[in-house]
Parts: sequence; structure tokens; C-alpha cells
Amino acid sequence: MSTGSIMFRVDPKQAIADHAARKPEGDGATLSAAAVEIAARPVERTYSGTVIVGVAQVAEALLLIILGYGIHAVYVPSGQEGFYLSVVVGTCLATNIGLNLIRAHRITTYRRVVGQFGQVLAVWLCVMAVMTAAIFFFKAGDMLSRVWLLTWFISGAVVLIAYRLMLRFLVLRWTDLGRLKRRAVIVGGGRDAEILIEQIQNGADKDIELLGLFDDRYDSRSPESVAGLSKLGRVSTLIDFARLTPVDLVIVSMPLSAEKRVLDMLTQLWVLPVDIRLSAHMSKLKFTDRAYSYVGGVPVLDMADRPISDWNLVFKWVFDKIVAITALLLLSPVMIVAAIAIKLESKGPVFFVQNRHGFNNQLIRIYKFRSMRTDMLDAGAAKLVTKNDPRVTRVGKFIRKTSIDELPQLFNVLKGELSVVGPRPHALQAKADNQLYYEAVEGYFARHRVKPGMTGWAQIHGWRGETDTIDKIMQRVNHDLYYIENWSLLLDLYIVLMTPVSLIAKNENAY
Repeated sequence: MSTGSIMFRVDPKQAIADHAARKPEGDGATLSAAAVEIAARPVERTYSGTVIVGVAQVAEALLLIILGYGIHAVYVPSGQEGFYLSVVVGTCLATNIGLNLIRAHRITTYRRVVGQFGQVLAVWLCVMAVMTAAIFFFKAGDMLSRVWLLTWFISGAVVLIAYRLMLRFLVLRWTDLGRLKRRAVIVGGGRDAEILIEQIQNGADKDIELLGLFDDRYDSRSPESVAGLSKLGRVSTLIDFARLTPVDLVIVSMPLSAEKRVLDMLTQLWVLPVDIRLSAHMSKLKFTDRAYSYVGGVPVLDMADRPISDWNLVFKWVFDKIVAITALLLLSPVMIVAAIAIKLESKGPVFFVQNRHGFNNQLIRIYKFRSMRTDMLDAGAAKLVTKNDPRVTRVGKFIRKTSIDELPQLFNVLKGELSVVGPRPHALQAKADNQLYYEAVEGYFARHRVKPGMTGWAQIHGWRGETDTIDKIMQRVNHDLYYIENWSLLLDLYIVLMTPVSLIAKNENAY
């Protein structure tokens, strides 16, 4: 599973065919041949540097704890186990803090040899020296074996070096395979972009893969190629490009004084699940160090972040799988009864499969229990289901009212296409007041910056069922955007617990 970015696999031929068939939007701009060629290249999943660093820290601390307490178990007679354990854990915690203070837990550090090992050994020596001095200062020397302490210090140093050598080997291998690179594009052109590209290539070429440039200017200020990087299209076409191939990072090379251009760019790109950074490499304004983050050695200002990434993505993945498996075990009798009732009432399949937009507008096929008559199925959902709709069977009315028809989507969750909680995926041709949803609501696709879900913030607030007016779909979208901006595991848990309550209390719009 990719955790550094919400990466996805796309069939390049199908994606490009879809793009070619798509009706031009906005100014009618389409992707350039170079952009289509880049999008057609196969993309492997990447690993999150943040997650790797976190796992590496835990593994390193556990090794030292096991080593220290293991030596105690072998050498020291029984007794004082609690004291030894507290000393071991405290020492390892202090070591971890010290290594983080000197930034020894970073991907770039893991790649080094001499500097890394010197830092690790220096911290280990300092922590052990402070711990030893503290023990004797508090006159606890009689409670501690000096042989154990010396043995743990020496063997700990050896283990740290061996562990860091193994970690370096893994990181270098992942680097060579491109598993640690973030796929980035530059917005802007000219001399500023050239300097930015050169700085990234010199300082972060192992961590950043530059795909190309996007710029609305087509004059001498923005040539077709900058520092060997091709212009792939206008800023508006970047949205299509990012839906054909994974993009993790958008770096904007514009002066801070170009406020209108920056705002126009953000207005267009905020619907994408990417990190957006404004380069400060040419700015004469100087901020405090805390105001900057860095892409390699290039200072940047954070303009927008992906809603769920790194550890949060891991936590949500685990939450989804636990809830989905538990729900399938508990609700399987209900699902079996529903399947039998559907089959007995009308001819046709038990399940209804429909294409919908998933994460970043990728098409997914979701499963539902069939609630309509087979000869009246509406695969594209061009016509909304209304009260007393003749297309809906008697069983269908009940399972739609109770949302039992949605339970097969638990299998979509297990496949990784849906989350348990998230914005509901709408049918492709669904309309409100005779307008397609994305035409009726500006920024509609911003709700696709995360995986869609079986239930969501909008649903527990009563915004489920028929959306025949623009106000209703706007309410859904506003609730979805609130969820995305305020996501947490506790919020997901709250929504899961409140979903059955809302089915009973707020189901007047479900037909």
C-alpha cells in the first residue's frame, strides 16, 4: 500500500482514450502530446518517507529495549525487573529524542555513511553517560549491575551500527527503484522556473521526479522547454493530467507579488488531492524558518495539503478494514435474507453494479443490492428515484429506505475502492434541477480528494436520498467538504456510530 501519496494504478491506454473522448472544458485546452506520452508511462507505487521514518524509529527503539532487557534476563539474577525495565525504556526514549533533535531520523540521513554513524554513536554515548551519572547521583548504583550497563552500551552501539547499515541498504535500494520519489510538476516558466528546476535537480533529484511545466503564458517569457523540462500545457489542463497519472506535488514558481495569478491557480487546482507549494527561492521577502518547508534545499510556502496522507492514510486504511470485516460478519445474515427476498420477488441478478467516480475522479464499479425491476434499470441514474417510483420493487423500497441495498459496498471497501466513511459516490449522470452535479455546484470535484465512502457527514445530517434541487446537492457537497477539511479517526468513528441512528431519525428523503 502506498502511504506517501494516494497513488493509484491507471490503464494508460484507457485513460488516454477517455481523455480524448472527453468534451473540452473551460477554454477548450487539451493536453499536449508530451503530456499524454508521460501519462502513458507505467507508474509504480511509492513509499511514504514519513511512514518509513516512523517505522524506523520504533524498530530502532525496540531493538535497544529487547537487547537491554535481554542482557538483564541472561546475566542479572532475578529481582529489580521493574527498575531495569524503567532504565531501559527511559534510556531508549531519551536516545530517540536526541536523534530527532539532531535530525538523524530523516531519509536523507539514512543514505549517508560516516556522518550518520558518528551522529548515532555520539547520541548513544551522551545518553548513556547522562543516565549513568543520574543513577549514581540518586545513589541507585547498588541497584544496577555495572557489567550489565557496560555490556548493553557496547552491544547497543554495535546493534545501532548494524541496524543503520541495513536501513541504509533498504533506503538506497528503494531510492534506486524510484519508490521514494514524489512526482512533481512546476507551474510557471521563464528564468525563475529555470533556477528552481536546477536547484531541485541539484539538491533533491533522488526525492523529486519532475514531470514537466504548466504555464498559461505562451510568449517569450515562457518557452516550450525550461532547463530540459517540457511545457505540458496550461494550468487548467493540469487537472486532466493529474487524473491520468499520479501527481504528488505542485510547485508554483511565481513571485509573491503576482497575487492574482497565484489566486487564479489555486482556484483551479484546489480540487486535486495534491500538495501545493509556492516557491520562495527568488523572493526578496524573508520569513522566519518556521514559515518555510523545504523541497530538497528549496524553501517553499505551504499553500494546500492533501487531506489524508502518510500515517493518517495508514490509520484510515486499518480502520476501514476492521470496520468492513466486522460489519460483514455481523450483517451477513441480513445480506443473505435480502438476497433471497430480491431473488424471490423478481427475475434478474441479486446485485446491481454501477460505474461511479472514486478517488481523484477515477472510475470504480460499486456493488448494490438490486432494488429496481430488471426491465427498468437505470445504469447511469439519469433519472432520480422519487417517492412511489414504479421502477422500485417492494423489497427494493424497504432495502433503500433502510440502506440495506448499500451493504454489498463493504466488498468495495475491502478492495480498497471505497472507505467506510467519506463523501458518497454519486452516479455519473445524476442531475439536480436538470443539471449534472458538477455543472450545478462549483468545485464539486473537490469532494473527490479523498476516497468516497459508504456513509458520511452529509448522510448523518439527513442529506441522503433524492437530490432534485441544486440546494440539496450544494448541502451535500458543503457537508462533504467540511468532512474532508476536518477529518480525524474520531470523526470517522462518530459517523459510523451515528449512521444507524440517522437511518431511523432522518430517512424521510430516502425512497
